[in-house]
Amino acid sequence: AVWPVAAVEVHTSKEVDAVNGTNLRLKCTFSSSSPLSQHLSATWNFQPEDQSSHEPVFYYLKEPYKPPTGRFKERVTWDGNIERHDVSIVLWNLQPTDNGTFTCQVKNPPDFGGTIGEVRLRVVQKVHFSEIHFLAVAIGSACVLMIAVVIVVIICRHHRKKVQEKRMEVADAEL
Repeated sequence: AVWPVAAVEVHTSKEVDAVNGTNLRLKCTFSSSSPLSQHLSATWNFQPEDQSSHEPVFYYLKEPYKPPTGRFKERVTWDGNIERHDVSIVLWNLQPTDNGTFTCQVKNPPDFGGTIGEVRLRVVQKVHFSEIHFLAVAIGSACVLMIAVVIVVIICRHHRKKVQEKRMEVADAEL
């Protein structure tokens, strides 16, 4: 007989850019065909760009466990909610050495195997000028457009009021 094998599906962003020195929430959610287990576990690992060995980042089993050593020892906190199928973490004070791939794996017995979420992180020194420029132009254009619409409405109402007053004067003069 062949038994159906259930699997956990893990969902993450594929790529994330963040500014050096800032904090970043690495979102990881999952779905499982089984109810949440008391033995549910979540494992976050990191592989630097130089492809050296994987490093542990964070572990969850009934409660969150920070890594006792390594580059993320004092720079990672739990930001998930198991009831909402969320095993996200926050990385603090990002550095260029954090460039690489983060993996998020969830096990929910009896669901075994399944997908492993991968997030490629790129830490940049600052936001590119073109992005800031585009945002400023978009917000500025929207504000100018709204002001122009308000001015046109005010002028139209003022003109309509003047026309009505002239009609009233003409009607009064005819009487």
